[in-house]
Amino acid sequence: MTRKTLVVLIGAAGLTAAWAAKTGILHPEMTVDSGTWDKPAATLGTKPDQPWSGTTISAGVDNKPQPGKPVTMTGEIVDFSCYLQVGKHGEKHRSCGQKCVQNGNPAGLLTKDGSLYMLIAEEHDPRRDGGVDLKSAAADQMGHIVTVNGTEASVNGYSAIFIQGLAKK
Repeated sequence: MTRKTLVVLIGAAGLTAAWAAKTGILHPEMTVDSGTWDKPAATLGTKPDQPWSGTTISAGVDNKPQPGKPVTMTGEIVDFSCYLQVGKHGEKHRSCGQKCVQNGNPAGLLTKDGSLYMLIAEEHDPRRDGGVDLKSAAADQMGHIVTVNGTEASVNGYSAIFIQGLAKK
């Protein structure tokens, strides 16, 4: 191995170690103007008294949905795709995120520790049939720190919070 190759390998190892050590929110310089971790700007969803609604239970294989647990979490509402693809969030990304979510991209909740949860309306049949409105709720709070009530579920490394109480009025 040449000295030049060794230097490149050591440099690559250093960058990999630095990347692996980095935790938390991507691009923390992209700040939020509405809501704080201690005083969220709004609340999305109602606290579930059980993990899944009746329509979700009846839609499950043998009437058994996947495991889930009721949660209340605080985080920033982000456009899931823009955050994963280009790291954008915060007030400067608000209008773009609103357009993306209104046009079908999934919304996410970015927590203080950098965890990212996809946000999904919980009620299975109303969600399937267009009877819930997550797009508007997410777009209204895009780039804001809010509290989200719902059911957390994870499968093979994918995590989501299913929000109850988003039925169209």
